[in-house]
Amino acid sequence: MKKEIEKNASLKTNIIYSTVYQVLILIIPLITAPYVSRVLGATNLGIYSYTQAFANYFVLFAMLGVANYGNRSIAQVRDNPKLLSKTFWEIYVFQIFITILVSVIYIIYCFTSISKNRVIYLLQFLYVISAGFDINWFFFGIEKFKLTVTRNTIIKIINAILIFVLVKEKSDLAIYTLIMTLGTLLSTAVLFPFLPKYISFERIKIKNVIRHVKPNLVLFIPVVAISLYNIMDKLMLGYFSTTDEVAFYSNAEKIAQLPNSIIMAVGNVLMPRMSNLIAVGNQKKGLELFDKSMIFMIVSSILLAFGMGSISDVFAPWFYGKEFAKCGVYILWLCPTIVFKSIAGSIRTQLIIPMERDNVYIFSVSAGAIINLIANYFFIPLYQGLGAVLGTVLAEGVVCIIQMFMTRDVVNYRRYLKYTFIFCFIGEAMFLVLQMIHVQNSFVNIIVSMTVGVVIYSILSGIYFIKFEGMSIKNIKNRMRGNKNV
Repeated sequence: MKKEIEKNASLKTNIIYSTVYQVLILIIPLITAPYVSRVLGATNLGIYSYTQAFANYFVLFAMLGVANYGNRSIAQVRDNPKLLSKTFWEIYVFQIFITILVSVIYIIYCFTSISKNRVIYLLQFLYVISAGFDINWFFFGIEKFKLTVTRNTIIKIINAILIFVLVKEKSDLAIYTLIMTLGTLLSTAVLFPFLPKYISFERIKIKNVIRHVKPNLVLFIPVVAISLYNIMDKLMLGYFSTTDEVAFYSNAEKIAQLPNSIIMAVGNVLMPRMSNLIAVGNQKKGLELFDKSMIFMIVSSILLAFGMGSISDVFAPWFYGKEFAKCGVYILWLCPTIVFKSIAGSIRTQLIIPMERDNVYIFSVSAGAIINLIANYFFIPLYQGLGAVLGTVLAEGVVCIIQMFMTRDVVNYRRYLKYTFIFCFIGEAMFLVLQMIHVQNSFVNIIVSMTVGVVIYSILSGIYFIKFEGMSIKNIKNRMRGNKNV
C-alpha cells in the first residue's frame, strides 16, 4: 500500500514537472516574442521561422521515432538495470549514426543549393546536430522529469536574457538565430553528465542495434505525417505567399499551442506509466488513469479554446505589436485545434503508443497529413495564412476522429462525446458574455476577460456536475485534480 501511495504521489509530482517543462518550452519564446517581433520585424522573423522549419525536417529524420519508441522501450525495462543499460545504448547508437548522416546531408545541401540567407541556414545547423544529444526520451522513460526541468529552466532563462541583451536591431537576425540554436543544443547536451547514475556501459552487437530500426521507422511515419501539418504549412506559406504571412501564422500558432503544453505534459508522464502497467499486465489500472485524464482534458481544453478565442483580437496587437494584428484572426480560427489535440493527444500517449497499436497512430496522422496538404494547396493561394489555419484545423479534426474510431474496442467514447458537446455549450455561453466586455486598456481588458471567463465557466460546470452528474463539491475538485487516487 505504501509503495502504491508513493507511486501515485510521484505521478502527480511528475505531471507538475512535465507541465513546467512543456510550458517552459513555449513560454520563454512568448516572453521574448513581443520584443523580437518589434526589433526584427515581420520579414526577418519570417526568415527565421522559414529556415527553422526547414532545419526541423532534418532533425525529424535524425530522431526518427526515437522520442516515442525510446520512451516506451525504456519504461518497459526500467526495473532491470542491466537490460535498461543495454536497451539505452542500442537505441542511442542508432540515433547517433542517423544524426551524423543527416547532418552531413544538411551541410552539403546548404553549400550547394542555398544562396539566399545561407548564413541563417548554416546557423540552424546547430539545431540539426542537437538531435544527436537529445536523450530526454531516456529520462522520461525512467520518469525522472525533475532532472530535465531544472537543468533546462536555467538554460532557457539564460537564452532569454541573451536575446534582450544582444538583439538590438533588424540586422541582428544572425545573432538571434545563434542564440536560439545554441540554446537548443545546450539544453539537450546538459543531461549527459547524469547518465552514469542510472546506466552502466554495456557492450552491444550490431544486430541488436539493427533490431531497433524497424520499430523506429514505424513510429517515424506518424512523426513525418504530423510534421507535414505542423511544419509544411509554414514552408507552403513561404512558397505560395510571403515571409510576412509566415511570421503572422507562426506567431498565432505559438499562442494556440500553449494550452496543448498541458496535454503534452500529462501525456509524457502517463505514457511511460501506462507502458509499464501494460508490460506487467495491469491494463485495468491504466484505463482508470485514462478515464480521469480524459475528462480533465475535455473540460480544461474547451475552457482554454473558448477563452483564448474571446480575447484573440485584443491580445495579438497588444502582445506582438500593431504590425501583427492579423494574428488575432488566425488565433481565433486555430482555437478548435486545442480541443482536437487534447482528445487525440490523450488517446495517443495513453492508449495507442503504450499498447503498441502503432498502425492506428500511423493511419490517423497520415490521413491528417494528406487532408492538410490538399487543404493547404487549395486554400493558401486564396486566403494566405488563413488558408494554412483552415488546413491545420481540418487535419487535427480528422486525426482525432480516426483515433477515436479505431480505439473504440478499448474505450467507449459516448460519455466523452457527451461531455464535449455539453461543455462546448458552456464555453459558448462564456464566450458570448466575454464579447460584451470592452475596456479601453488592452492589458486590463485581457485580465478582466480571463478572470470573468474562468468564474463563469467554473460556476456553470459546477452546476452541471452537481445537478446532472450527482457529484459533490469535493468529488468535483478530485476529478479536476485527477482524483486523489491517481
